[in-house]
Amino acid sequence: MAHATESGASLYLPGFRSATSGITPPPGFYFEADGYSYSGRLSAGKTTQLGGAVLANVKVQARAGFLTATWVTPAEILGGNLGFAASLPLGDPRVSAGALVAAPRFGRVLGGKMRDSDFLAGDPILTSFIGWHKGNFHWQIGAAASIPSGSYRDDALSNLSFNRLIGDLYVAATWLDPKIGLEVSGSAGYEMNGRNYATQYTSGNAIHADLAVSQYLTKDLSIGFLAAHYQQVTRDSGTGNHLGSYRGRVTAIGGTIAYTLNVAGVPVSTRLKVLREVKVENRPRGTIALLTIALPLGAPAAPGGAPAATPAAMHDD
Repeated sequence: MAHATESGASLYLPGFRSATSGITPPPGFYFEADGYSYSGRLSAGKTTQLGGAVLANVKVQARAGFLTATWVTPAEILGGNLGFAASLPLGDPRVSAGALVAAPRFGRVLGGKMRDSDFLAGDPILTSFIGWHKGNFHWQIGAAASIPSGSYRDDALSNLSFNRLIGDLYVAATWLDPKIGLEVSGSAGYEMNGRNYATQYTSGNAIHADLAVSQYLTKDLSIGFLAAHYQQVTRDSGTGNHLGSYRGRVTAIGGTIAYTLNVAGVPVSTRLKVLREVKVENRPRGTIALLTIALPLGAPAAPGGAPAATPAAMHDD
């Protein structure tokens, strides 16, 4: 994975909560599958820490899927719809290092090339949110938590599990004008990281933000611009931290294309996002691709012809 903190990994993914992020669908049940691909490398002369080992010349590739079930309840809080979601990551993170700089936990100081990969389950992610609508404006507040699942592989370079409790508070908003087909969405959040007790490494907290501007070419097809930023605001710490005051940051830009198709009367929303990390610090630089497929499970269509899909799905004009 790739962002900052221990192993360069974070609950936040650039671009994940961007287009239509402020839209909460009508009450009902929804399913979403997100395919995630990342390929990047740490610049020469930089080191990072994975599984208690300090490594140099690191290359990272990740192919993962996020399976998400969402329930938007009929209950309202302050006029907004209350919803819940649960996600499970599955995938194959691949890590290679040109050199082992230090591995105090293993009694080693220097070593040669290392490589690790495996198909793994990650930590489940639980989310609760409240969403409101007024005219063309839609907004949402929410909280997400990544719960350590016990699938963490101690002493391994490659892990899909963080093995630490992570909380994320966020706000998101979308302005969508059906008459001109223009959509502007944005989100901002604060990520709080706990300690990985296997490595005694405490990752720092971070802020993050996403922006999406999309134009609908037809009622089913849209294209748009994406921008994302993630930045640690507190330093990493703990007795297992061998890199000192390690803070990471990344800025990424890219584009998105979305299309909604009708399958046996069910609106299926699809979206592709591609972002390139253009400015990084203390983390790999790479390219991110996200493919989303979302559909309602017996829910009614949204007003105005929009598909009733998960908050990450496309909203028609």
